[in-house]
Amino acid sequence: MQLHVSPSMRSLTISSNNGFIDLMKIKVAARHISYRTLFHTILILAFLLPFVFILTAIVTLEGVNKCSSFDCLGRRLGPRLLGRVDDSGQRLVKDFYKILNQVNAEEIPDGIKLPDSFNQLVSEMKNNQYDAKTFALMLRAMMEKLEREIRESKFSELMNKHFAASSIPKGLYCLSLRLTDEYSSNAHARRQLPSPELLPVLSNNSYHHFILSTDNILAASVVVNSAVQSSLRPEKIVFHIITDKKTYAGMHAWFALNPVSPAIVEVKGVHQFDWLTRENVPVLEAVENHHGIRNYYHGNHLAGANLSNTTPRTFASKLQARSPKYISLLNHLRIYLPELFPNLDKVVFLDDDVVIQRDLSPLWEIDLWGKVNGAVETCKGEDEWVMSKHFRNYFNFSHPLIAKHLDPDECAWAYGMNIFDLRTWRKTNIRETYHYWLKENLKSNLTMWKLGTLPPALIAFKGHIHPIDPSWHMLGLGYQTKTNIEKAKRAAVIHYNGQSKPWLQIGFEHLRPFWTKIHVLLFLQGGSWLILLVFGIRCENT
Repeated sequence: MQLHVSPSMRSLTISSNNGFIDLMKIKVAARHISYRTLFHTILILAFLLPFVFILTAIVTLEGVNKCSSFDCLGRRLGPRLLGRVDDSGQRLVKDFYKILNQVNAEEIPDGIKLPDSFNQLVSEMKNNQYDAKTFALMLRAMMEKLEREIRESKFSELMNKHFAASSIPKGLYCLSLRLTDEYSSNAHARRQLPSPELLPVLSNNSYHHFILSTDNILAASVVVNSAVQSSLRPEKIVFHIITDKKTYAGMHAWFALNPVSPAIVEVKGVHQFDWLTRENVPVLEAVENHHGIRNYYHGNHLAGANLSNTTPRTFASKLQARSPKYISLLNHLRIYLPELFPNLDKVVFLDDDVVIQRDLSPLWEIDLWGKVNGAVETCKGEDEWVMSKHFRNYFNFSHPLIAKHLDPDECAWAYGMNIFDLRTWRKTNIRETYHYWLKENLKSNLTMWKLGTLPPALIAFKGHIHPIDPSWHMLGLGYQTKTNIEKAKRAAVIHYNGQSKPWLQIGFEHLRPFWTKIHVLLFLQGGSWLILLVFGIRCENT
């Protein structure tokens, strides 16, 4: 057999030598690669190579650069190219969540010894070879302990602030003592206020009559002087200051020695009003002397309080509601203005924690349209502390009597600066309504409302309120540090309602200058020894 391959490599011949000619010819076809096939191949490679490059770069950033061979790189890239990714990290996270759920469902053992810091926890974990569950349990116990300590600290802070707000600063106490001593020894401090020839002005309705009920001498001075300094017609101003018996001598001495001419000031003690008898104010007598009420306001504020289910803000509101001032007769006197000032037709009542920054004479020109009380409504603002108050913020609507007679969405209003039409007031039963609801709240053991004199006034003046522009009366300077300073500068009256009064150390420093600037003016006007007394002179020998 012979094998013959042609030179062109295109045919193969096989022949036999056995006498017979066996011939087999095999043709091999030529292999051609077309240009179209080559173009498609190059196009596919051009499309795939960028993806391979990007994937290689990602793997390199994740640590492939640590590989020292193509084999290592292949082991990393292979599963990715085939769509299989290592999910060990996801499994670890799932296992971690499972452990956390288990730890959250278990009780923390009693008497467990907890490390004092996270570093100590890590150190103990390394030394004692804690497993993940033990580590999570220890971490949870530490966090819960920290949360308890923070809550206790917050409640302690609120209690201390409550005591600070309810106390009398030493400077004010000394001022009252010194002025009382001055009243007894100095004839000028006892001179009649106002002088006899000005007595008819006290009932002259052509003047602008302000009423202030307070036992804080310095605060009263700020209110009176700020009103006079801001007025365009100070000679038309008459201030009627009502105080208690123990403060009367000091209050009288202050304004006798520091006149605010050309304005007129009258100082009267509650004991000098013939109308304020037990027969006329029986409910207030009960409020001041009721043992349960006095214990509520003066007793242990933590007794019976479940702090574990109480938020700090709720606790702060409850503390504020237990301020002793709310059972003071001075705080309730505003409901008796028509009887205490029978000859006056229209007055502006001011709290002692306000500062007047603008002329208030236009208030007497406001038409109340037959209403009794011109007040700023407190339900149309954005802040949650002061200007977003409705009846539901003051009353317990789970009480059937409250739910029957009141609307929780009704807008509240503010005390602090109010225009009272006393002539219209005398035609109403506001005082009787006020007494009725005070009695009902006493019968219910204070379950209808907790906070002071405003809730019964909200009911008594229901239907008798005329809203005035909020720019007349800006509230909240004793509550919140985020008070808008520019708005405060523009307000006619700024009100430090809340615990952080400007004469207390807990007052907000950036809001205090609105109040203290009046002291500077008093100092420049000649009351230097009194101002120095408040801010520095000691009173051990008084």
